[in-house]
Amino acid sequence: MKYRNKRVFLILFTFCLSWNTFANTPKNKGYNLWLQYETVNNVALKKHYQNRIQGLMPLGDSQTIQYAYKELELALSAMLDKAFISVDNTKNLNNLVVFGSKSNLTKEFLKALPNEFHKINDEGFIIKAVSVKGKNHILITGKTDVGVLYGVFRFLRVIQMHRSIENLSMIDSPAIQVRTLNHWDNLDRTVERGYAGSSIWDWHRLPDYIDSRYIDYARANASVGINGTVLTNVNANALILTDQYLEKVEALSNVFRPFGIKVYLTARFSAPIEIGGLETADPYNEDVKNWWANKAKAIYERIPDFGGFLVKANSEGQPGPQNYNRNHVDGANMLANALKPFGGIVMWRAFVYSEHDVTDRAKQAYSEFVPYDGQFKDNVLVQVKNGAIDFQPREPFHPMFGAMPKTPLMMEFQITQEYLGFSTHTVFLPKLYEEVLQSDTYAQGKGSTVAKVIDGSLSDVKLTGMAGVSNIGSDINWTGNVFLQANWYGFGRLAWNPNTSSKTIADEWLRLTFSNNNNFVDALTTMLIESREAVVNYMTPLGLHHIMGTGHHYGPGPWVSNLSRPEWNPVYYHKADEHGIGFNRTHSGSNAVEQYEPKVANMFNDVNSCPGEFLLWFHHVPWDYKLKNGETLWNGIALKYQEGVNQVKNMISIWDKMKPYVDEERFNNVKMLLSIQFKEAKWWRDACLLYFQQFSKMPLPKTVDKTEQNLDYFMSLEFPFAPKD
Repeated sequence: MKYRNKRVFLILFTFCLSWNTFANTPKNKGYNLWLQYETVNNVALKKHYQNRIQGLMPLGDSQTIQYAYKELELALSAMLDKAFISVDNTKNLNNLVVFGSKSNLTKEFLKALPNEFHKINDEGFIIKAVSVKGKNHILITGKTDVGVLYGVFRFLRVIQMHRSIENLSMIDSPAIQVRTLNHWDNLDRTVERGYAGSSIWDWHRLPDYIDSRYIDYARANASVGINGTVLTNVNANALILTDQYLEKVEALSNVFRPFGIKVYLTARFSAPIEIGGLETADPYNEDVKNWWANKAKAIYERIPDFGGFLVKANSEGQPGPQNYNRNHVDGANMLANALKPFGGIVMWRAFVYSEHDVTDRAKQAYSEFVPYDGQFKDNVLVQVKNGAIDFQPREPFHPMFGAMPKTPLMMEFQITQEYLGFSTHTVFLPKLYEEVLQSDTYAQGKGSTVAKVIDGSLSDVKLTGMAGVSNIGSDINWTGNVFLQANWYGFGRLAWNPNTSSKTIADEWLRLTFSNNNNFVDALTTMLIESREAVVNYMTPLGLHHIMGTGHHYGPGPWVSNLSRPEWNPVYYHKADEHGIGFNRTHSGSNAVEQYEPKVANMFNDVNSCPGEFLLWFHHVPWDYKLKNGETLWNGIALKYQEGVNQVKNMISIWDKMKPYVDEERFNNVKMLLSIQFKEAKWWRDACLLYFQQFSKMPLPKTVDKTEQNLDYFMSLEFPFAPKD
């Protein structure tokens, strides 16, 4: 017990050091993310805040409340040029920020909130201007201390965005319960699909060295309501479940707990063999069941609030229940039983595909999971990628979201940009997330959006979740490109409320991160919203998909056809020939459309009603087919590629005009990366059009820029320095 108390002291000591480091780190390095806390320069507005906030009154003494106080002190003193002290009563004081959970409120404060608490859940908060004993105060409260912390960050966001705090009244709760980042971090500190440096988890120096970055990571997540972190790669290493590593995981969980963040681990299905000395990992074997039950017990003895396991099984060579002629339900439920006594959950990934399914990779997850709807334990979330292929620049929503009403489905988005130009390309992903979340599944008639499926409101499921594959690394700005911080921020906001608009998120993030100047915010909001469409246009227009270079997924590779598994080859997906281009998923092709509800299936099945952005996803279309805009398909593809290039060129022009509003360091960071993006957008356009022109045998439209290179040049390029894993 003494040892653990020493560790808590160490964390608190490190936390205080971290706060100073965070505050003093040059903001132009990007380390401070959206917690910039810039001084309010508008004299009248600053006076408004200073008059309304005279002091801070914490109610309660938990670590969480202490950290909430520290955040308020740091932020308000920086923004308002005024020192703030803690007071212990309101008797003779006016205009305090009073914060604490319901159980710590006095009768007078409770009386000021007669009907509010029933409107929030355990993570929700109330921010309200109240009058108590003739004194005016701002009260931030909730049912739990973590709810209070979320409220503190929301209150500070109001000031960061230069909004009035007169007559404040805000009540909010997260719509989704499990809101996690999935770190694809390996124990050697490499990061699969990581483009911002190495892993931030320093396993060698844990458990006794607590890097201040862990605390700043937790603060950033809490500020947007993220409440879980999966520390390790889905391509799992069983060593993380050994005592040697669990001690290190325990140290991280102690850091994250006051911020409301639970730790989860990836569970390698073959761990009973690899570290347990068993001869099998068959989920029906009693020794295997007991091994997992004992492992869960050992973890919870160290980490009482451990979240549970994330599992990738029988996918891309990973072991799973199918190795023993069992199914996904057998595997997931076995682990769920082990975790159930402790309140843990299983997040079982539905990303599966096999070389033995020769019809269509897009159909396989649905085929393997939908027949088992309603058979998973109630502490199992089936984690489904937003689309049926693999984090493409654009995909139709995954058909599983409209087909498993009895099973909690957890959305999996990718925040890191594996297929989107890595960290060198500015792509505002909340626009992609919004598009998917607002797609209508028609599972229970019109209005059955994906958002309603995953927040549980459509089928009244009790367990809900959203996961984001992290883009966080050891780079000083966390994400390699300061603009990609917006995707981390935006994921958190949508995990809290999946109906938040991407435009709202862009506006918030820009104001918090750079400037409240409306000229800046309006121009950059437009740029960010359009940036996602730009990357679709210069990479995969009109429903093309998975034509990236193989392995590393860097740059175009539509010509690749020599890999051992058909569905690893880009030619498998575009199927270009002299007759046309596109994957026929209609009734006359792979019939993937049948996995959607009839209204959606009929729309996709008919070439005339299929949305243009998904045309080549569902149809193999002749090169001379007339699009709705009157252009031939060939011209339409070529013009989209050119439009994408032009959009990036326009992004550069917009950014150049923003120099007066941005510090030199971050301005130059973005300017150089946009230059790379423009160069690579042209590379995508030229390589793809030269390749597809072999089949169309049609000239390029006059408005499409001509390349000075030939196809052989683009096909000869190699990238040994491109990150693969």
